[in-house]
Amino acid sequence: MEIRSMKIEDYDEIFSIWQITSKRALSEADSRENIERYLLRNKGMSLVALESGRIIGTVLAGHDGRRGFIHHMAVLPEYRRKHIGNALATEAIKKIAEDGIDKTHIFCYRDNLTGQGFWTSLGFKKRGDLFVYSK
Repeated sequence: MEIRSMKIEDYDEIFSIWQITSKRALSEADSRENIERYLLRNKGMSLVALESGRIIGTVLAGHDGRRGFIHHMAVLPEYRRKHIGNALATEAIKKIAEDGIDKTHIFCYRDNLTGQGFWTSLGFKKRGDLFVYSK
């Protein structure tokens, strides 16, 4: 397996993975144009995992200047439980930290017990003191 920076040329392939793994989290914010802007703003922080040249996992990651964020962490179902997600998340957090950001957040659905277990295993702490409001 190889991990490299995500490129906008990967968009169609990563979007198809998100359709399988993250469909309910997708919105207009995930258009090709918006993802390209995000990648340019957060150079080298979003990553893909490849097996024989095929993208099998993705992590969209970056920061706002003070806090890091991980979005659309996804590994194709047939490649799960092989530490690919762990490698992607660890590398993305490292890239964010290299840019001087010492705290990273992840949003995880309440009913995504697998995701909650995964993020907890990486040392993330569930917060009970916040609500997320979106507009």
